[in-house]
Amino acid sequence: MFERALTPLLRRAARQYPIVNLTGPRQSGKTTLAKKVFPGHAYVSLEDPDSRQFALEDPRGFLAQFKGKVILDEIQRTPDLFSYLQAIVDTNPKAGQYILTGSQNFLLLARVTQSLAGRCAILHLLPLSHAELGRRRAMPLDTIGRRLPARKRNGDSDFAPLLHTGFYPRIHDKGLDAHQWLSNYYQSYVERDVREVVNVGDLETFGRFVRLCGGRSGQLLNLSSLGADCGVSHSTASRWLSLLQASFIVHLLRPHHKNFNKRLIKSPKLYFLDTGLLCYLLNIRRPGDLHIHSMRGPIFETFVVAELVKAAYSSGSRADDIYFWRDQQGNEIDILMDNGQLLTPIEVKSGQTIVADHFASLRFWRELPGQETAPASLVYGGVDSYMRNKVAVYSWKDWL
Repeated sequence: MFERALTPLLRRAARQYPIVNLTGPRQSGKTTLAKKVFPGHAYVSLEDPDSRQFALEDPRGFLAQFKGKVILDEIQRTPDLFSYLQAIVDTNPKAGQYILTGSQNFLLLARVTQSLAGRCAILHLLPLSHAELGRRRAMPLDTIGRRLPARKRNGDSDFAPLLHTGFYPRIHDKGLDAHQWLSNYYQSYVERDVREVVNVGDLETFGRFVRLCGGRSGQLLNLSSLGADCGVSHSTASRWLSLLQASFIVHLLRPHHKNFNKRLIKSPKLYFLDTGLLCYLLNIRRPGDLHIHSMRGPIFETFVVAELVKAAYSSGSRADDIYFWRDQQGNEIDILMDNGQLLTPIEVKSGQTIVADHFASLRFWRELPGQETAPASLVYGGVDSYMRNKVAVYSWKDWL
């Protein structure tokens, strides 16, 4: 069992709110974490047909059976419970009464917004982070570009096996064949979750849409082109993409502009949140094939972005504060972190050797007004981390 970085935040939320809502993709470890952190809570899975039927037919009676605190797993299966939970916690607002877990974020958030606003803490648990998998503490986000790891990490020098396997806990806990597990995971996601959430008339077309998204990870999102390639309208492509976001399959990285409105209307970059699933969708069968694949660079960049998103969620920061930057002349920074007072540029290179040209974008950034002393970093596919040209160069082994 892996220690999860979200644990302190989860415990703190349960001391402050009567309800804590833990969301994330299927098989990210939500149930395992909730049971471990709250061993004194009763537990009921609403996947169980009898429990679900009880909750649907008699919500008051279902909740009344719990005399103490309780974990309600897969709460989205019984959406009417939210209104009854509101009535209970309004009468008795004792902290930590209900721990809710669910894997359909937009359904949960809609109900929370309607019924539990101000009464519920919302936390997100993604698959294992690189640090969690290595059973170490993650690098704090505010030290990126400022500090190097205390010592060199041991282990494999090749990033391909890790990125090919991905980070879903069950694969690593049970030593499972990653390709087969991810195949089953993807099929159950498409055949079950998609059917339950949206009316997709042609699951084969939706599956093609997901795979086409995989081929665009790390690229600017063009919904019209994506929809046309898949044979669906722009509005359908937009709706399906929202489903992938809500299911924690993909993340959109917005462009950073001083004008906040431009951040919302300009095209974002599309990234998957697990490189193993991405490799499966791209039909990369063996880790060694990753090095010669045309998507090697985007997959590596996907890894770097996904680790930042995981770190943001685990620390209580906003994943929406991670951007990319590009000006009208085509100058670009792969990742730009905005903490409100400081902008931190991050470049990503999948090669194992660093050359002077890799620092060109960071040099350009530091020549902009007000950015002369900005902390900067470069993440690459080699094994050594060091400072060069006042830039923190991180090996993939040391990344977060």
